[in-house]
Amino acid sequence: MSALSDDTLRKILVQIQQTAIQSRRSLDLSIQQIQVKERERRILQLTIDEITAMPQDVNMYKGVGKAFIMVPRTTMDEQLKSQEKELSDDIASLTKKAKYFEKQFNDAQSQLRDIVSFLGLPSQHHQMTLAPSQFHHAPKAS
Repeated sequence: MSALSDDTLRKILVQIQQTAIQSRRSLDLSIQQIQVKERERRILQLTIDEITAMPQDVNMYKGVGKAFIMVPRTTMDEQLKSQEKELSDDIASLTKKAKYFEKQFNDAQSQLRDIVSFLGLPSQHHQMTLAPSQFHHAPKAS
């Protein structure tokens, strides 16, 4: 690597740093989207629980714009379960994306550390200012 010019080395470092920054941004966005979807799913689960606790002969109404229309209970149950499945699928997909971005971010940071240590530069002066990822699922509300 010492055969590389300073300009080439600088370009490589900037490219790796940009990859790390973009990965971190994408990771943060994915985590936020997961949290929103989990919140929506929890609200939907509470609605399903409330409807399940009601007697079978209770009329169900669904909001449509500024009006409400009566909907058969079976239709309401199917729609809510379908929405719940869709949210669960979205969360699973976003979790996979978040793990990918986290790995990409960690790889870029590792590459930067390797380059800095190979060049013998003091690592505290050339470290990226990004914190390592703290990817966790949002806490489940109970």
